[in-house]
Amino acid sequence: MKALLCLLPFLLFSCNVLQPVKDTSVTYLLDPAIPDRTPSASTPAVAINRPSLPSYLDRQQIVTRVKAGELKMSSYHLWAEPLDTGIARVVSMNLTRLTGSTNIQPINNFVTLEYTSLVELRISQFEPADGDRVVLACTWKVQPVHGRPLQPRNFRTEVPFTPSADKLDLAPRIAAMNEALARLSRVIGGSL
Repeated sequence: MKALLCLLPFLLFSCNVLQPVKDTSVTYLLDPAIPDRTPSASTPAVAINRPSLPSYLDRQQIVTRVKAGELKMSSYHLWAEPLDTGIARVVSMNLTRLTGSTNIQPINNFVTLEYTSLVELRISQFEPADGDRVVLACTWKVQPVHGRPLQPRNFRTEVPFTPSADKLDLAPRIAAMNEALARLSRVIGGSL
């Protein structure tokens, strides 16, 4: 009986310490910013390759550039899917909406070589800068499946946004990222 009384404080302490921890993380998903329209054509047939990303962006945490050379990785704001997968998905959806083609999709969705061109992206920057604008800088090319290799083209855009009064709300920032991808998609769409 004495041994049980001696263990009672430890049992009560462990019940308080070993309680479940509430997950306060928020996950975000990129979405197309170009208005939806029903696709009706089968051309162009374009595959969107997963873009290459700098290693500091290739992670689940959302990255913010605080100042030159300083980055902040958030433990509570996370991507719902790998960023390169999300970018390829959104660019393909934007291009589908711009061209009306039912045959523009991420390369992983094609079973066989059913596309005539491949969009290649190399992203060098895709994060907020100075706290009130998103910068997207990349090179891109639409490479024909059969034909000579093409030279990549440079693209850079800055999309301003008004940060939310709630520092934990990244919705305005994600909307600006969606708009940056829409601007890139419009430029790529003009070459299809």
